[in-house]
Amino acid sequence: MDKVQRHLLKSTINRRMLLGGAAATAAAISFPRMIQAQSGVDAETWTPEYINSIAGTEEFDTAADLNAIVPLDYSGRLSYWWVGPTEASSQIDKDQNDAFWAAFAEMYPNIQVEAQNLDYNTLVDQFRTASLGNAAPMVVKLPILNGVEFAAKGQFMEFGPADVGYAVEDFWPGAMKSVTWEGKTYGVPTNNETMALIWNAALFDEAGLDPETPPATWDQLVEFSAQIHENTGKFGYGLVARPNAGNTPFRFMPKCWAYGGGALDEAEDAPTYEPIYINNDGSKAAVQVMYDMYVRDQSVPTSALTNTQTENQDPFIAGQLAMVISHPSEYAVMLDRAGKATGADKEIADLVVESMRYGLLPEGPTRRAVVFGGSNVFPVNPDIVQDGQDLDAVRAFIAFSTSPEWSTKLAWASSNPGNLNGFKTVWMKERLETIKNLDVTTSMLPYGIPFPVVPESNDIMLGIVPDMLQNALTETMTVDEACEDAASKIEALYSGM
Repeated sequence: MDKVQRHLLKSTINRRMLLGGAAATAAAISFPRMIQAQSGVDAETWTPEYINSIAGTEEFDTAADLNAIVPLDYSGRLSYWWVGPTEASSQIDKDQNDAFWAAFAEMYPNIQVEAQNLDYNTLVDQFRTASLGNAAPMVVKLPILNGVEFAAKGQFMEFGPADVGYAVEDFWPGAMKSVTWEGKTYGVPTNNETMALIWNAALFDEAGLDPETPPATWDQLVEFSAQIHENTGKFGYGLVARPNAGNTPFRFMPKCWAYGGGALDEAEDAPTYEPIYINNDGSKAAVQVMYDMYVRDQSVPTSALTNTQTENQDPFIAGQLAMVISHPSEYAVMLDRAGKATGADKEIADLVVESMRYGLLPEGPTRRAVVFGGSNVFPVNPDIVQDGQDLDAVRAFIAFSTSPEWSTKLAWASSNPGNLNGFKTVWMKERLETIKNLDVTTSMLPYGIPFPVVPESNDIMLGIVPDMLQNALTETMTVDEACEDAASKIEALYSGM
């Protein structure tokens, strides 16, 4: 047992002693569990009505809860990397980020923080480089796809919800799966998200479609996209296929799983992550959907090969694009854009915002599915941290950022609290009242499927899957050939060739 592990064990023992007897009962009350067992949080019960019914039903005292974990007068230091708000983020997200840092500084005034807000598409590479040079931060917050790579390399500490006063049951099972490697836990979920289908009801009406009825299936989405393009001259669907960008697998894999495909067997009830599914009939059918829209019907932007969702925002607010897949924050982003528009552009933008509708992602012949996304926060192995770890500062920060209060506030317009108790807070109630269609995107969570929890997942999702799409959409290969090529690459990756 190394020095950090001994320190962590000692802190845990001291905390349990502190919370003994009546104090333990009080602590249990201050960290209430989900109203129902997680096994019951399914598509039938986790409805917009249920989500609204539990919001605002519990009160939380963040300062008191955290003081029991790390005293509020603790003096220390912390270094932290994460993907924070960008220029494209909504003003709400920017304001909540500022409020978060101000609140942490007020709660722990003696912890000095060095924080770096890094680009979504470069954070992982920068962390890899820093780790090799023993210059990593103490704590890193990574997209749900990325953590297992570093846990498998031994670059994260063993660490879980119990180390900051929470229970495993306070978090989604899919989220806990993403911080677990070979039976050990290495982090805590901060936020979890699923996306929804967003459409412009006015464009649907212009194309001769029912403006209030989204496509029920992926096949129908292809038909709607073609009809919109044919009848209006505008694009039907915001297809995304950019290489080395998380936007691409987040929007392709729901189609793939819906048709019974996958990269591996991650969509099965008990995945082993051994069989390769990327070349099965379901995966090929999903790639065919992309091909039909891009090549056959030409009903999507030609720039789809280099687009992320950010590039879809301009044509959507201009009324030139009818359907996209995105987060609840898309409404806030469009509201911001409409507020900045002038003249004729503002008239169009205001109509688009008024016409925005949210619905569940379409079904396929096998299932309805969506990527179970979000982020996790990890304490880094002190061996690769410059000047080592300040474990109590790390625990204070992780406890604060994953609390019911701040896991809710930081997810205000773009995600959902990783801590399930956040759904019962007054802040969740306020979100539901102010963020249009938030309950719809939240109700997609039971359909969420995590990316394969294997170290190779990053290479598969950001490299092999987009390359497969590029090969098919550019007609460099047929759909069958592109999927078979992807399967051979996954097999080579697994074999270490």
